[in-house]
Amino acid sequence: MPSTTPPVFLVEEMPAGPRFVLSGEEARHAATVRRMRAGERLVASDGRGSAAECVIAEVRPGREPVLDLEVSRRWTEAAPALRVVVAQALAKGDRGELAVELATEAGADEILPWRAERSVVRWEEGPRGAKALARWQNTARAAAKQARRAWVPPVREPVSTAELAAVAARAVCAVVLEGSASRRLTELSLPAAGDLLLVVGPEGGITDGEVDALTSAGAVGVRLGPTVLRTSTAAAVAMGALGAMTSRWD
Repeated sequence: MPSTTPPVFLVEEMPAGPRFVLSGEEARHAATVRRMRAGERLVASDGRGSAAECVIAEVRPGREPVLDLEVSRRWTEAAPALRVVVAQALAKGDRGELAVELATEAGADEILPWRAERSVVRWEEGPRGAKALARWQNTARAAAKQARRAWVPPVREPVSTAELAAVAARAVCAVVLEGSASRRLTELSLPAAGDLLLVVGPEGGITDGEVDALTSAGAVGVRLGPTVLRTSTAAAVAMGALGAMTSRWD
């Protein structure tokens, strides 16, 4: 998206034609939270690369506000050739949601919650696990809108270490952030296309068994630098390093 875009609102499908109506939660946010008015601009996006810059023709208030929009221009952003999949270990409290927020704003293309051995929370199957997953998904959605992204990274169902190892085996490149690793992330030679898996451990660190399972599947242990980062910030810092190593954010 252009760097000077107006606020982004997400729709299920991009409608055809020069006009359409924005309704539901996104319309409520535009009308009651942002207090947008006729004549102002916004961007409607399906979160899958398609977007349209629109002018608000009318705001119809009420319990369920509706915005009548006129399309000024449309565009589509292709998915990046090199996709970064962040496997984020489950974290206590709001640290996991912060990790998702920062990674999304930094450009992550997919989030994979990981039930690491030292994760305090487990997200077992059932209503509580579903609610926790929904919080991560809503966080990614809000962060993508904040960052004016045309792509909202999907947050998948949580995986075990064995399932994560299978993902690592399929990836074109897989790296595990590990403070004791001898190699730096910036020393790697990255592929130009495919899925790059970035594994971030919990606050207690990744166990030797988990490292063995992931490296046996083809992953490489790397460190970001001399300092130890929190699980909530590690992915975003790594994304910044990856951006400097590739041209995908140019």
